[in-house]
Amino acid sequence: MTDSFEAKGKRKKLVAELRQKGISDEEVLRAIDTVPRHLFMDPAFLVHAYVDKAFPITSGQTISQPYTVAVQTCLLRVNKRDKILEIGTGSGYQAAILAEMGAKVYTIERFRELFIKAQRTLTSLGYTADFFYGDGYEGKPQYGPFDGIIITAAAQEVPQTLLQQLKIGGRLIIPLGNSGSQVMTVVERTGPNSFEYSSHGSFVFVPMLKGTVNG
Repeated sequence: MTDSFEAKGKRKKLVAELRQKGISDEEVLRAIDTVPRHLFMDPAFLVHAYVDKAFPITSGQTISQPYTVAVQTCLLRVNKRDKILEIGTGSGYQAAILAEMGAKVYTIERFRELFIKAQRTLTSLGYTADFFYGDGYEGKPQYGPFDGIIITAAAQEVPQTLLQQLKIGGRLIIPLGNSGSQVMTVVERTGPNSFEYSSHGSFVFVPMLKGTVNG
């Protein structure tokens, strides 16, 4: 797996575009400038790897638009050594961004094919994460509580099971809404039984589903 000068140049242009769109977290921008997004995509889409758009991957899923990845990551407010739970590994690109920022990443994927492929890709790039094949709605309570939880699929409501795995002071990022579009929502746990909600724009994600898919 190679990272060319051409790809590095395109990443710098992408970072400049994200700045123009309002992304100002320098550590998030540094991670996007570092992680080779083209290695997480099907070779047929390589020419589009650094276009600010979502593109298809296997199992009917997508690799998120870089702007969307940047927004969700900024909203997480990641610090080095934070424990972050990701629901929906997908291509593994978001997990790589978090790992590049120094987070301890726990990521769950319901499609076995994606689970295997993402693990292979991140390992080949030298990133460390704990991968799990399973139902994202269940989370991973045995590894919590988490400093942050990021959900990369659309849900009608915030899963209560995941809220209970969030550390007090931690933040959960989730796109809430129907299949048309969703509102990016931050849920901050302010106490044992208290949560504060805030909204951060409209986005479009694939739906968050229960269970697993083997194959």
